[in-house]
Amino acid sequence: MRREFLTIVALFVCVRAFAADWTLIKHDGRDYVTFDNVAQFYGLGGVQRTGGNGFAIAIGSRSLRGQAGSVEFYINNLKFNLSYPIVDQGGRLCVSRMDLVKVIEPVLRPGKIKDAELVDTIILDPGHGGHDNGAMSPFGNEKTFSLDVANRARMLFLQQGYKVYMTRNSDEFIPLEDRVRFANRFPNALFISIHFNSGGAGTGLETYTLAPRGVPSMMADGPRISDLQECPGNSRDAENMALATATHASLEVHLKAFDRGMYDRGIKRARFVVIRDITIPGVLVEGGFLSNSYDARLIATPEYRAGMAASIFQAVQTYRRAVGPSTTQLARSGTGLRTDGETTAPADPPAPTPDPAAN
Repeated sequence: MRREFLTIVALFVCVRAFAADWTLIKHDGRDYVTFDNVAQFYGLGGVQRTGGNGFAIAIGSRSLRGQAGSVEFYINNLKFNLSYPIVDQGGRLCVSRMDLVKVIEPVLRPGKIKDAELVDTIILDPGHGGHDNGAMSPFGNEKTFSLDVANRARMLFLQQGYKVYMTRNSDEFIPLEDRVRFANRFPNALFISIHFNSGGAGTGLETYTLAPRGVPSMMADGPRISDLQECPGNSRDAENMALATATHASLEVHLKAFDRGMYDRGIKRARFVVIRDITIPGVLVEGGFLSNSYDARLIATPEYRAGMAASIFQAVQTYRRAVGPSTTQLARSGTGLRTDGETTAPADPPAPTPDPAAN
């Protein structure tokens, strides 16, 4: 809580110092900023309309694009799901202040994340287990596939000198709260929960990180009073988003190279127990839908699960380069996380603070 408060204060001071650079617009009781401001702020050039309600901002390999009225948003061609739709206010395209602070800023400038710890420990969390099979398919079940991916990833991390712990290493049921308590024992660690999806005609890959305070979960039917309560994991919002970016980008690169038919569902926010209550940065990955015959056949192959394990390993390597203490000098020269794992970004801009009470 203290860490979050100090971060907000620091950002507020920046905003006060550079307030003239920003245009704040009220929409549905919420603060928005114009993409003209965002483009100038991050050194991305002008906003280009792309037909209809679409737009793009790009310079070199860095880009933002989206569409008014939609939450689907692309940063460096990686798909994100914003908390609130992009709006068109009198011809000016705008993004919510919450999404600027909680999505765009940590993705474009992870080197600016304060107090990010040097990671030497990985907590792998294979979903389900024991009597809880998870999602099912004719080719196998979620508990088995998730454990296999975790074991493969574990070997990759151990080979590179990481300390690795698993919330379960056999077919046993571990309550969610016990997984959280286990993960919270370790400092300098990242938490990666491994799952496979189920439901209707769903298909594709998605990566979840914790919803910020004041933002509805994308897995809920609508806003709730509990959305305004701070969760333990919210102290890591910026690191969570940087890790989710590295993870989803790595999944896209490795698994689409394996099979380009896998649909990209993007990065989303929710309040699943295992990412809500941990006090270290964490993500939950869904490696495809076992209820979908196309996805299920892929997931059942050892090659696909090996690719998923390699994706998780590479994501951690990318995250460490982006936010670790060794990036200090890079941050001063203007660096950030690109979805191809390399770095680039503009020099110091101020960032407006989120106002959960207004959301």
